[in-house]
Amino acid sequence: MNHDDTLRSRVLRALQGHARTPLDAPGLRRAAVVVGLLPEGTGAQLAGIAQPAGWSGAAAVLLTRRAAGLRRHGGQWALPGGSVDAGETATEAARRELHEEVGLALPAHEVLGLLDDYATRSGWVITPVVAWLGEARALVPDPGEVASLHRIPLAELLRPDAPMLEAGDEPQRPVLRMPVGQGWIAAPTGAVLYQFRELCLLGRPTRVAHFDQPEFARR
Repeated sequence: MNHDDTLRSRVLRALQGHARTPLDAPGLRRAAVVVGLLPEGTGAQLAGIAQPAGWSGAAAVLLTRRAAGLRRHGGQWALPGGSVDAGETATEAARRELHEEVGLALPAHEVLGLLDDYATRSGWVITPVVAWLGEARALVPDPGEVASLHRIPLAELLRPDAPMLEAGDEPQRPVLRMPVGQGWIAAPTGAVLYQFRELCLLGRPTRVAHFDQPEFARR
């Protein structure tokens, strides 16, 4: 799957036809994250994922490893993003956070649409903002927030062993993980990636708000 106009059009159509589920959750804080599409570049740099010899135009999604010293979720996988400030929309917050975390200024017209809101166990409602990042060859991570950047090939999201589900605290809320390389990415990030895969890549409208997080991701 290439990072090209065909992919952009497919994702845009899927999001335009999606009856998004927002969450009105008084008392929970709001956050926004960017599901950013870009070329694979020099690879994901993960065990179990082969890197191309040179610059690759295969499509990928941008993920970060959060800095280990952060008070919340240090060292965990994350999509670029953060809290929505007073007076901001989710889209505005996502664009601001993308610039602050990885040094990429995203024009408003490169936002393709929104996925469903996801409420976390740690008291946040996350709005995923899907965006077209271009080639993004000169990303500069903020060392206070980001330990490393990874371009995860979309082919990894389409693996037949995804998603990985196991029983949670509540029978109707299985814990979700998305396999990547020789590891996996837990919800909430994993749940967002799963809905993106199902809706935008496979054309299958899918809800993910009922999927739970593993214990370590709830703090």
